[in-house]
Amino acid sequence: MFGKNKKGNVSDSEYGAMLGGHLNFAASEAYKLLRTNLMYALTGEETDECRVVGVTSSVRGEGKSTTTLNLAYSIAEAGQFVLVLECDMRLPTLAKRLGIDGSKGISNLLAGLCNGSEVIKRTNLHQNLYVLPAGEIPPNPSELLGSERMKVSLDVLRKDFDYILLDLPPVNAVSDPLIASKLTDGMILVVRQNYSNKRSLAEAVRQLRFVDAKILGFVMTSSDSGAKGNKKYYKKYYKQYGYGYGYGQQKEKTSS
Repeated sequence: MFGKNKKGNVSDSEYGAMLGGHLNFAASEAYKLLRTNLMYALTGEETDECRVVGVTSSVRGEGKSTTTLNLAYSIAEAGQFVLVLECDMRLPTLAKRLGIDGSKGISNLLAGLCNGSEVIKRTNLHQNLYVLPAGEIPPNPSELLGSERMKVSLDVLRKDFDYILLDLPPVNAVSDPLIASKLTDGMILVVRQNYSNKRSLAEAVRQLRFVDAKILGFVMTSSDSGAKGNKKYYKKYYKQYGYGYGYGQQKEKTSS
């Protein structure tokens, strides 16, 4: 058993300086504000039920995986049990960044080749934070995410965790996040300032709207509070949805 039903020691594997307790004060506070806004956005849900939130972006390189992990860490710091599902099965990075064994994961679980206890890993970031890596790269990620086994697996995992965050591929790259959005209580769209263009962001929003995904809000990464650029354009979306928050000063890695 995991999460609410298990205690134990935190591992000593290495992790990046851009994660968890290694963040500087400004970035750490930004994630705490993001955590608060997320919890507020989901206040309409049953308080004792697990929340499932998808995190995606319009294109690669906007920092969605870093955002997912740090948001998960911030939620874990608040005493909640959190599981990050690495649903970007085409280009997985989380296992390597966290220093955990990623040879088996979601793809193996959904293919019926293993069970959750074999592939869910407690991270060294926080004792309440777990990760289910992508596992072996499958030929059919979209089909796996949309399968009945995925729904059943999530229902089982909900019993052990307070929050489940899905680290998803970019919306404009593949259909995976659109399919997975049906399994979530809402979606967060990560936007890297002065990186993704207006057209890409608008197309991502259009696609999410088309499948009736609930957009909880936006997170701006690599934010410069004094920069203008596309910021006015982003603010139009920030006002329309649940929240928006940018953080900068400590530049994050944007490998995903």
